[in-house]
Amino acid sequence: MIETSPAAAAVVYEVAGRLAAQGGAALFIDYGHIEPRAGSTLQAVRAHTKVDPFEAPGEADLTAHVDFASLAPMAAARGARWLGTVTQGAWLTALGIAQRADALSEFAPQHREAIRAARQRLVDPGQMGELFKVMGFAAPGWPDGVGF
Repeated sequence: MIETSPAAAAVVYEVAGRLAAQGGAALFIDYGHIEPRAGSTLQAVRAHTKVDPFEAPGEADLTAHVDFASLAPMAAARGARWLGTVTQGAWLTALGIAQRADALSEFAPQHREAIRAARQRLVDPGQMGELFKVMGFAAPGWPDGVGF
């Protein structure tokens, strides 16, 4: 089993401790996996295509997918309450993105196609809708977040 990046773990550790001590809620939105996976999360992208990270050093963007499953227990151990982890598409849909996009299109009909395309990009499973995940935490006693 792989572990998430030390940077992601450090941020969640710190934020969870502050939520428990000070109250509040936090959202983490990034690309990654909801369920634990084996293997590396490191990837390299060059010209919108995945490439070997060692193929052309300095010529590709290096990134790592967040292992969201490993972060929830860490936050709970610090006293924060895990609200859930869902896909970005599901979360935005639960928040009413379709209704908001429709209202905006009515207000600015000259931008209707751009608004439709932007909404599609954010929620479509083949675009950002499944790739990006949303994880929520809250202080004990705080209400559940919408969309989880």
